[in-house]
Amino acid sequence: MQVYIAGQFRPLREGRPYLFLRPEITVAQAAQPLMPHATAAWLVENTSLSFSQIAEFCGLHILEVQAIADDTAATKLTGRDPIRAGELTHEEIEKGQADPDYVLQMFKAPDPVRRTKGPRYTPVSKRQDKPDGIAWIIRNHPEVSDGQISKLIGTTRTTIAAIRDRSHWNIANITPKDPVTLGLTTQRELDAAVAKAAKAKGVEAPVDTRFEGDREALIVELRREREQHARDAEAALASAGEEAVADEVFPGIRDPFKNTPAD
Repeated sequence: MQVYIAGQFRPLREGRPYLFLRPEITVAQAAQPLMPHATAAWLVENTSLSFSQIAEFCGLHILEVQAIADDTAATKLTGRDPIRAGELTHEEIEKGQADPDYVLQMFKAPDPVRRTKGPRYTPVSKRQDKPDGIAWIIRNHPEVSDGQISKLIGTTRTTIAAIRDRSHWNIANITPKDPVTLGLTTQRELDAAVAKAAKAKGVEAPVDTRFEGDREALIVELRREREQHARDAEAALASAGEEAVADEVFPGIRDPFKNTPAD
């Protein structure tokens, strides 16, 4: 049998399945197991499926399956159970063993239940600092809602409400401290939460202008230092050019280990 490929007729090679010639095989059915060689080794050892069925299911050449069965493969393979992996079922294998022309269908196992996104994780060493950070936000930014504080600090609204109405069991030992300094959140996240809360209440978000003067002074100082370094370098070059060096081994070649000015 020949097929028309790339502008010419070519013989159809036996072994590897040509899915485009099998219209009954859909894209979903053409999915391959996660570890095809290990899966093929398990099917050869534990089932009576034909080599062509195993090759078609695993996406391998029939000679590769033959090598695995004859234990002549390049590497020793440890079988991987496709049933436990959720890729095949016992019923599907039985259908294939009963009919050599049957095409095994890939079985998709149900997705595992994933943990829903919960509050921010806080290291154990910093969890005792959470009440202090909550108290600082409540005192300095009362416009921030309990939900925003909960996301920032990674705590519950019950704890926030207890600190807000001073009914917390350890309220006597709670000292308001900046949560950024405590490492419970970042300055960017805190500023974003404050700006969002201020916008929701129709007030202008506070802008920290404490370091504006220091920033300008730092820029002026750095510019002055750079100019002074440039002047010092020019002066050093000028003084070195004026000095006559008398340590020439040959005309134009100096002794690199000496730098004695001429008398």
